[in-house]
Amino acid sequence: MSFCENRMLAQGKPHASPRYATSRERAEWLGANGCFAALDLGTNNCRLMVAVRSGDGFRVVDSFNRTVRLGEGLQSAGVLSDDAMARTMSALHVCAARLRQWPVRAICCVATEACRRAANGRAFLQRVRAETGLDIAIISSREEAELAMDSCGALLHANNHRRERGILFDIGGGSTEIAWLRLDRARRAQTLTGTTSIPWGVITMAERFAAPAADASDEEHAAYYEAMVRHVMTELDGFEAVHHIRREIGRSNVGMLGTSGTVTTLAGIALNLPRYNRHAIDGIVLTDAAALGAIDTLRAFRADGLATHPCVGSERNHYVLPGCAIFEAIHRLWPVEAVTVADRGLRDGLLFRMAREMETIGHVRSPSNAARRSLPSSKHGAYGANSAIWGA
Repeated sequence: MSFCENRMLAQGKPHASPRYATSRERAEWLGANGCFAALDLGTNNCRLMVAVRSGDGFRVVDSFNRTVRLGEGLQSAGVLSDDAMARTMSALHVCAARLRQWPVRAICCVATEACRRAANGRAFLQRVRAETGLDIAIISSREEAELAMDSCGALLHANNHRRERGILFDIGGGSTEIAWLRLDRARRAQTLTGTTSIPWGVITMAERFAAPAADASDEEHAAYYEAMVRHVMTELDGFEAVHHIRREIGRSNVGMLGTSGTVTTLAGIALNLPRYNRHAIDGIVLTDAAALGAIDTLRAFRADGLATHPCVGSERNHYVLPGCAIFEAIHRLWPVEAVTVADRGLRDGLLFRMAREMETIGHVRSPSNAARRSLPSSKHGAYGANSAIWGA
């Protein structure tokens, strides 16, 4: 079964959250196993993770995350801008250099909404391959939702013991993915029964809705925020009409899980953390009152205040309230009493799938039938004799 045909998570013990390895552990594991690597090129961020398999999880030996804003201006122009591509190419050169430092056994590189939508998205990825050797495949929104299931689904079983259905949402830079799941408690597995992707993430919302000036009235700020919430609710109404999720919520039969910078930020605010701490947040259950209270806290800041907040920062201050509005729209439409927060993403899902396929069939398949790749040429600096881009 290929990457995009897989519809059911592996059964058995839930995946453990990736743990960062000590220098001694790195040497021991790398000598015996080699590495898996995953790169996620999103609308807002470029993320790399290099890890080794250990038990039912991974030990992370290297990671990289840079805000590149690849999708900046895409909403109006329809193409990736020169500045956005330059920022992203710089980050990808860093990723390629870091990958050459590890004995990579298999690697998967994927791109999401910005490259899906941009008229020059595929041309940009061809240029990336020519300049860096990184062969990045554009995945569909459904494949994106399935990867989120792979990385985060175990948390639904850990925190929703009696529920038979689940909502998983991922608020990205250029889109928001919603997955409607059927949970199998006995087998600790879940099936994707419906998915939707709306072209509204934190960047596209920020570009669609102009934020009021810092000295605007409270009423103007409230109207701006409410307009964003209602816009997203309208976009999701059709999915609700098909799947009748509110009816299942009325039966107390639905668990909710969120994975994104927005929901992890809300958790950090709710916990009153002095700075963001992944280990304190991944897997936490946030009540709806706590989540909405965190939104109220963030809405009380203006842009300058958000820029200096330790859980936000200057690279994300313009995108936090659009993300909050998307979250609140999801909650108003589907008022589940609590949300499980996952600081996991596509990289984690890609790593688990690569390792599972290596165990099952002895090699790793490409992310789609059209995405089988060869190794980068030596002029880019090969990743080692045992490395592969979804090795054949």
